[in-house]
Amino acid sequence: MNSTNNVDPAEIAKFEALASRWWDRNSEFKPLHEINPLRANYIDGHSPVAGKRLIDVGCGGGILAESMAQRGATVTGIDMGEAPLAVARLHQLESGVDVEYLHSTAEQRADETPASFDIVCCLEMLEHVPDPGSVIKACAALAIPGGNLYFSTINRNPKAFLFAIVGAEHILKLLPAGTHEYDKFIKPSEMAAWIRDAGLILEDMTGLIYNPITRHYRLSPGDVSVNYMIRAVKPA
Repeated sequence: MNSTNNVDPAEIAKFEALASRWWDRNSEFKPLHEINPLRANYIDGHSPVAGKRLIDVGCGGGILAESMAQRGATVTGIDMGEAPLAVARLHQLESGVDVEYLHSTAEQRADETPASFDIVCCLEMLEHVPDPGSVIKACAALAIPGGNLYFSTINRNPKAFLFAIVGAEHILKLLPAGTHEYDKFIKPSEMAAWIRDAGLILEDMTGLIYNPITRHYRLSPGDVSVNYMIRAVKPA
């Protein structure tokens, strides 16, 4: 699939409509703000980002991108939503954090700047595109030999449906109804296959757990039944 086709306009429209609230910590993006420290620490802990070139694929309004830049990375953020990118650019004027934001798909960047990044991040994005495997291959192409890649997504099983859609969208109202489509969720076995097909080595997988009573998120290496993160490495 080429880069221009691997975009779902309906998915882009969802986030365009919400873009103005991206940095409101009490908005629909509250969960992203709350899990961002966990994700950032996971990435920085496995591959320290200071002084490294990092790309955030599907950066949205720049929550992860800014946190990585604050830790000393040279960051590029790419997204296909013009409105979230506009919000990201405005927010960096307020925060003073330097991030290069580009309107681009992963495939386009891979064609134009292959083997350019020490660290490639693609978080909460793969379940919103028609061909996740194409994005993973593009991420692999963007990484330098020996580079680290990070992916996060949602498992596809009855528990994930109950937690990520029924619970998060309809009962707890953590996310707007319709944010996710169950058929687009991705099993870890499918992720692992795409990672192998892209010539990458899967190094680590951890779950991300939400406790609705304490309203607390934590990483759980033993439970990838709903949300999970993967670290992969491009062979040197």
